[in-house]
Amino acid sequence: MNIGGFQRFSLVDYPDKICASVFTQGCNFRCPYCHNPELVSPRRKSVVSDGLKEEEILSFLDRRRGRLDAVTITGGEPLLQSELEHFLSAVKELGYLVKLDTNGSFPSRLEKIIQSESIDYIAMDIKTSLDKYEQIVKRRIDKARIVDSIRSIMDSGLDYEFRTTVAGALFEKDDFYKIGRLIENSRLYVLQRFVPSKALEEQFVDIPGCPDEEIHSYKGIMEGFVQRCVVR
Repeated sequence: MNIGGFQRFSLVDYPDKICASVFTQGCNFRCPYCHNPELVSPRRKSVVSDGLKEEEILSFLDRRRGRLDAVTITGGEPLLQSELEHFLSAVKELGYLVKLDTNGSFPSRLEKIIQSESIDYIAMDIKTSLDKYEQIVKRRIDKARIVDSIRSIMDSGLDYEFRTTVAGALFEKDDFYKIGRLIENSRLYVLQRFVPSKALEEQFVDIPGCPDEEIHSYKGIMEGFVQRCVVR
């Protein structure tokens, strides 16, 4: 796999578990507020890469059994990696809980991994309402794939969450009514605050974060659609 970074210890990447996080490099989206720009394109020099290979990470995880609970695979977009399924299975065989982060644009690959029983938790980014998707991700996409991934996740029987990074300038209340209908009755929806520290498009670093009043108004909307909504 094209690995852009490896975090050996995290308390935030897998809910209620101590985990390690593997960052794959390469993404098919170009969200302007992306806070991991070094992971978007394999041609970029990664500033977080340890130069590690899968074998070295698996060796580390083998040594840490009993001290770590879980492993999160994030990116970038992990489903771009042709070796992902093999790597997930290898991690699972070590006895770890496994979480996969995805943008939901590869539903058939996602479904194959779900069926392989090599993951325990899925976190899917819902970028915005479907009608504005291409405006946000800066790419032409088949929006039906996003819907298919949502359905696969909700029907999977696995723990999961849907989440949206709220870069205030890009959202209005109507977007959240549309997102709510898209993921209606899902277990968990997370509103992630955009933190203007670094971004794929530099002008987003100067955009202020979403005010508390505004983000909690979005939370109120989503609570009418999903079983649980939280702000991070």
